[in-house]
Amino acid sequence: MENYTMEGRTYRYYGQEAPLYPFGYGLSYTTFRYRDLVLSSPVLPVCANLSVSVVLENTGLRDSEEVVQLYLRWEQSSVPVPRWQLVAFRRVAVLAGREAKLSFQVLAEQRAVWAQDWRLEPGTFTLFAGGQQPGQKTRAPSEVLSARFSVTGTARPLRLC
Repeated sequence: MENYTMEGRTYRYYGQEAPLYPFGYGLSYTTFRYRDLVLSSPVLPVCANLSVSVVLENTGLRDSEEVVQLYLRWEQSSVPVPRWQLVAFRRVAVLAGREAKLSFQVLAEQRAVWAQDWRLEPGTFTLFAGGQQPGQKTRAPSEVLSARFSVTGTARPLRLC
């Protein structure tokens, strides 16, 4: 085998075709609301990490758990990349009527692309936070928040950061 690209071989690279049961698919015994997605900065140097916070509120009548998921999308890249990449997740128990503020760290290496070696590129990115993948259709209502940020500087190998 000489062609190691993932394009057309996994749902992450299928384009607009959605998988039947994507990661995070499922039902809950309550409802959750996401709000206040905050990024540490809208502009980052190429080797910098990104701090993220989001508030998760249990708006239902039962105590329950939610798997909070963060996805990253490259708006433009010099090489093929997934539609979005899971960069963090956490299972959180929230009592009925209560909320939890969650903090995440998205490392620079999670933005790296493979182009003969792992490298970081400047550009625009979108970060998604929610209980499912962006654009996912489910029977249980769930929302996904998004925020854009830019990476500045020149492309460089990951090992030089």
